[in-house]
Amino acid sequence: MVQIEPLEVSLEAGNQADSALLDDDGRPRRTGTFWTASAHIITAVIGSGVLSLPWATAQLGWVAGPAVMVVFGGVTYFTATLQAECYRTGDEETGARNYTYIGAVRAILGGANAKLCGIIQYANLVGTAIGYTIAASISMQAIKRAGCFHANGHNVPCHISSTPYMLIFGAFEIVFSQIPDFHEIWWLSIVAAVMSFTYSGVGLGLGIAQTVADGGFRGTIAGVTNVTATQKAWRSLQALGNIAFAFAFSNVYTEIQDTIKAPPPSEAKVMKQASLLSIVATSVFYALCGWMGYAAFGNAAPDNLLTGFGFFEPFWLVDAANVAIAVHLIGAYQVYCQPVFAFVERKASRRWPDSGFVNSELRVGPFAISAFRLAWRSVFVCFTTVVAMALPFFGVIVGLLGAISFWPLTVYLPTEMYIAQRGVRRGSALWIGLRALAVAGFIVSAAATTGAVANFVGDFMKFRPFSG
Repeated sequence: MVQIEPLEVSLEAGNQADSALLDDDGRPRRTGTFWTASAHIITAVIGSGVLSLPWATAQLGWVAGPAVMVVFGGVTYFTATLQAECYRTGDEETGARNYTYIGAVRAILGGANAKLCGIIQYANLVGTAIGYTIAASISMQAIKRAGCFHANGHNVPCHISSTPYMLIFGAFEIVFSQIPDFHEIWWLSIVAAVMSFTYSGVGLGLGIAQTVADGGFRGTIAGVTNVTATQKAWRSLQALGNIAFAFAFSNVYTEIQDTIKAPPPSEAKVMKQASLLSIVATSVFYALCGWMGYAAFGNAAPDNLLTGFGFFEPFWLVDAANVAIAVHLIGAYQVYCQPVFAFVERKASRRWPDSGFVNSELRVGPFAISAFRLAWRSVFVCFTTVVAMALPFFGVIVGLLGAISFWPLTVYLPTEMYIAQRGVRRGSALWIGLRALAVAGFIVSAAATTGAVANFVGDFMKFRPFSG
C-alpha cells in the first residue's frame, strides 16, 4: 500500500470532521473487515498453484503426497498467526503500526533481516507476477485449443502460441494497475476469490467424474516410478516447491492486515480469524483437487490440471474453468504486485515531495492516475510480460518460487519476529520448538530449490526463448 506521511490533525481548528477520516497515526482511516481480509487471502492463496497439485501428488505418491500437503497447510497457518502478532510493535492494539512486511521486520529484528526480507519478498512478488502471466496465458490458450480438439479430434496437435495471450493479459494488468492500493482493490479480490473457487470446483468435479468412470482410484503408494532415480529425486523435490508455492501468502500478509480497520478488536485478532477461515477453506480445496486429480489420472497427471488436457470434455466446462482462471489471475496479480508498486512510489514521493509528475493524481472511480504511476507501473507490467514470453515454464517457475521463498518468508522471519516481539525465553520449550521449525523449514526449502533449479535447467536447455 502507498504510504502517506503522517498528517498534523488539530481539533482546535475545526478539523473534527477531517479527523474522523483518519486513523490514530494520521493516515486515511482503514475500512477492511474479516470478510475483505479473507477475500484478499483467498485470492492470494488459491491461485494457479492448485492446478499443479495433482502433478505434485503424483511425484510423491499416495502416502507422502497427502502428508506433505497437510504439513504445509498446518505450518502456513501457524506461522501466519505469529506474523499477525507482529503487525504492531508492542501492544497489539496501541503499539506502532508496521504497514509492510519489511517494515515489521525492520522494526522488530533490525537491518540485516530487513534486507533479507526485502530482497526475497520483492523478488518473489516479481516472480509471482511472471508466473501468473504464464498461467493466465496458458488458460486463455487452452480455451482456443479445447475448441480445436473438440472440432478436429484429440490427436490433432492444435499448437497455438501463448504470446498473444500474454500480451492481452498484460494489457488488462496495465489498466488495473492504476488502482492505487489494497484499499481500492477489495472488490477485485472478491471477484477473484469467487473465480478461484469456481475453477477449483470444476477441476474437482471433473476429477471425481473421471474417477467414477474409471471405477476406482489410480496412482500408487510411491508415485511416479517410470523415471530414473535422479529424475525421481528432482521431481519429488520440485513437488515440495509446488506445494509450498500453493500455500504461500506471507509476502503480502502484513500488507493485507494493514487494510483492517482500527481496534477494537485488534487487527491481529481479526487477521487470525481470517487466516483460519481462508486456510481451512483453501486446504480443503487443495486436498480435494490434488488428490482427486491424482485419483483420476494417476502417475500421468499433467502439471496443470485444466490446461494440460487431462480433460477434453465437456469442452465448454473446461473453457468456463479456464476463463475463471484468467479472471482470477487478473486480480491475484494486483494483490501480489501492490507491495512492489507501493515500495517504488513511496521512495519516489519521498525523493521528490513537490513534484507534480510524481504526486498529482486524477481520481476516476477506484482508479488514481498520476503520470509517474502510469509510466512506472506500465513499465513493470511490460517487463513481467516480456520475461514470461521468454521463459514460459509454468510448473518449474511455480516450484522454484515456492522453494526459494518458503523458508525465509513463511518460516524464519515470522518465528524470529515472534520470539523478539513476545520475548520468548531462550531455552524454553516454545523457543526450542520455533527454532526447530525454522531449521526444518530451511532443509525443506534448500532441497526443493535444488530440485526446482535442476528441472528449470533441464527445461531451458530444450527450449527456444520467445518461441511461444
